[in-house]
Amino acid sequence: MRRHTAITVLSGAVVLSALVLPGAARAAERPGAATDLRAFASQSVQPMDSLGGTTFKDGVVNNGKDIVLGVTGKKAVPVTFTAFDNEGVAITQAFLWQGTDSSSTDTITGGLGSDDYPTCTETPVQNGYSYSCKTVFTIDPANDFKDGNGTAGTWKLFLGAYDIYANASYDDDVARTKIKRAAKLTANASPEPVKKGRTITVTGKLSRANWTTGKYAGYATQPVKLQFRKKGSSTYTTLKTVKTSSTGALSTTTKAGSDGYYRFVFAGTTTTGSATAPGDFVDVR
Repeated sequence: MRRHTAITVLSGAVVLSALVLPGAARAAERPGAATDLRAFASQSVQPMDSLGGTTFKDGVVNNGKDIVLGVTGKKAVPVTFTAFDNEGVAITQAFLWQGTDSSSTDTITGGLGSDDYPTCTETPVQNGYSYSCKTVFTIDPANDFKDGNGTAGTWKLFLGAYDIYANASYDDDVARTKIKRAAKLTANASPEPVKKGRTITVTGKLSRANWTTGKYAGYATQPVKLQFRKKGSSTYTTLKTVKTSSTGALSTTTKAGSDGYYRFVFAGTTTTGSATAPGDFVDVR
């Protein structure tokens, strides 16, 4: 995972410090903000309390949905939030972190000095300025999570800002999201065709992404629903719940009643996304 840089550790939290601005501040810049902030950043900065009065709210990660990642491919994760400051904000920062101390953990962030600074639109309001901000984190599981699957779970959104006088503000738990390992599920019903009243065997396998190996592996002892949809209907009905084997395999039986589709459905867990197998049609004669 990427580590956040150019920060100062203060009493178990992180404060933006010694930022070097890009050509123009990514926030909606007020007159003089860039000059003031560059002057501040060029000084030798000592650990200090958070002096700014910027507040944050309405943080939303990935449109409020879980972030489900396979073993390959990059995923763009949008982040939006609002900020308020009496004097005005010069620049903002955002990253995701996990654990109990945002100052001593790996993070997911666009990185300072890149195009991943949040972009903010400034609106004058009573007693100050309101900012509508957005950014996008690009997550690559093959690189960001290759050291282990233990990072699946809850992540928190850290937001920080400099006001136009270079006073720092931060909130390390504005919103939360879950990053999960993607799951795959298969189903095969046989025999095909089958006589009415005879036994149908439905087999399949549940597997999930292993970020360490870069492959999918069987997911053991997980509850999975067997569902049936009659031909001509658009609705699936749950017939029973079965558990996967130690290798993620599934096998169960049911009686043939009418033509239709059989599938397995996995609801997911706190660390693994949901999965639904394509329906397998059985002709009943």
